[in-house]
Amino acid sequence: MNDRISHSGILLAVVMLMSTTFCKAEDFQQQDEIIASARAFLEAEQLVALDRAGEVRMGRLDPRLRLAACDGKLEAFLPPGAQAMGNTTVGVRCPVPSWTLYLSAQVIVQGQVLVTTRPLARGERLTEEHVQLVERDLASLPRGYFEAAQPVLGQQARRHLAADTVLNPQLIEAPRLVRRGEEVTLVAGSNGFAIRSRGQAMADGSSGEVIRVRSRDSKRIIEGRVLSAGVVKVTL
Repeated sequence: MNDRISHSGILLAVVMLMSTTFCKAEDFQQQDEIIASARAFLEAEQLVALDRAGEVRMGRLDPRLRLAACDGKLEAFLPPGAQAMGNTTVGVRCPVPSWTLYLSAQVIVQGQVLVTTRPLARGERLTEEHVQLVERDLASLPRGYFEAAQPVLGQQARRHLAADTVLNPQLIEAPRLVRRGEEVTLVAGSNGFAIRSRGQAMADGSSGEVIRVRSRDSKRIIEGRVLSAGVVKVTL
C-alpha cells in the first residue's frame, strides 16, 4: 500500500513537471517585447525632456523568468524618483493578467556644453576667450550646464575654476556693482527730472538687484535698485 502511494506520488510529480515544462511558448510573455516596450518609452521620454535622442542600454532579464502573456498592450512608466537619463529604472506593467516588472537601464545623451578653456580666479569675469563648447554626457551633469556662451559672458566666477570645468549656474554670478559699506550715488526722480544724493550701501548688489541703502542726508534706510557701478535708483 505504501509503495503504491509512493509510486503514485512520484508519477503525479512527473506529470506536473512535464505539464509545466511543455507549456506553449505563447502562454508566456516574450522578454524581447518587454525590453522593447521599456526602450521605446525611454527614447520617447528623453526626446520630450531634451529634444534630442540618445543611446539607451537596457539591462538583462533573467532567462528563467516566466510571466503570463499579456492580453493587451504593455505599459511602460518611470517609477517615483527615477529619471529619463543616466542609470535609471523603468517599469513595465500588464493590465490583464495583472503583473509589473522593473528593468534597469542606462540612458546616455550627448550634447554640446560650455567649459572653461583655462583656470579662472574667483571674481574673474568671463569673456569669449575663457569658454568653449565641447561634447559631454548630459546625464553626468545634474547641476545643469550652458549650451551657448551668451548667458555667461560678463558673469564672474564664484570661486576658483580649473580648466575644462563644465559651467553651471552655481559656478557663476553677476558682477557686484555695489559693495556693502561703500558710498553710493542715490538717484531719484522721473520724466527727465532727477535728484542725486549720497548714501551708504547696506548690502552687495548686482545690476537690477534691490538693496537697502542709508541716506546720508536723512539717515533713513530705504530700498533702491542697482543701476550701475556705485549708482542706486530709489523712490521718493
